[in-house]
Amino acid sequence: MNIDKFNDSIKACRFCFMCRHLSGVGNVTFREADTPRIRAAMLYGVTLDKSKLANADFIETIYSSDLSAACRFHCVNSFDENGMVLAARRDIVEAGLAPADVLEIAKEENSTEAKPKISGSGDVLYYIDPDSAAVASEARAFDKIMKRAGIKYRIAKGGNTGKVLETLGFAADSAKKATEFAEAINKSGAKTLVTPNPAVYDSLINGFNSCGVKLSPKAVHASEFLAQLKIKFSKKAGKVYYLESDFLKNYNSNLKFPRELLCKLGAEVAEFGTNSEESYSCGEGAVAFDKLRPAIVEKMAKYVEARADNPSSDKIIVASPYTKMQLSKHSKLKVCTLTELAADCL
Repeated sequence: MNIDKFNDSIKACRFCFMCRHLSGVGNVTFREADTPRIRAAMLYGVTLDKSKLANADFIETIYSSDLSAACRFHCVNSFDENGMVLAARRDIVEAGLAPADVLEIAKEENSTEAKPKISGSGDVLYYIDPDSAAVASEARAFDKIMKRAGIKYRIAKGGNTGKVLETLGFAADSAKKATEFAEAINKSGAKTLVTPNPAVYDSLINGFNSCGVKLSPKAVHASEFLAQLKIKFSKKAGKVYYLESDFLKNYNSNLKFPRELLCKLGAEVAEFGTNSEESYSCGEGAVAFDKLRPAIVEKMAKYVEARADNPSSDKIIVASPYTKMQLSKHSKLKVCTLTELAADCL
């Protein structure tokens, strides 16, 4: 089984309490099963008796993980609790045990066209994935900045990188989508592919490599692209609270560009909450968590709101369109993305 590759982590994590406070789901459900230690203990039980893979409670728990990877990123011994959960999902799918709600999301993802529609001209290609499209102000903000910078760019809309399928455990289907997506992007001849979505960025940087898919243009998150633009921002952002992205921080070595951009914008970044190690992304790491566990996502948004100093006035900045959507939908927080903040500072 895929979880066999994580035997050392499984054996170590099942006895460790050190990162239980970093389980975003556990912090709002208060279920012991939603802590890293118990997930690892359940997985250890599966290694001893493979029939336990079919246990309904086990499957429900594995798909209730928010996959923030905060535990892995902050583990002093680098044990990979996040990796073992992703591997368990693959084992569940490959054994034909995926539950109905997971199968429904996978069916929807498989039915979407992988190749995005590309228009415009220029060496820069800006990819508007479905999550980013749902935050229409994100693309408008990027366009405003590009016009000020005098840079022509192309737009790619729709498509499917296979990230949701990968996260749900459908590795083969994910690789197929990734291959088709990359073919369309490579054919465009673009030199730089910009994505505002950290989940897409992780897919392009890590997911494609893991399944042998080659991408010709350099893939960058919007924060990296904007931080390196030679334009003047006349307004200072002032005091803000920046909520880290799971994918940029915990999956990609704490990518430096969001903070470089905030510095360039003259932002005074204040500490949010009581623990800088926590994930406040509302399940960004699980990608389709709002579809899979909507009630938990709502609780996670309320959890974030409760930690704001002044919910009605604090300026909350996020890197992820997904996180903005969830916080805007389920809380009274004033949220904008890094790109939107940059456009406001022109």
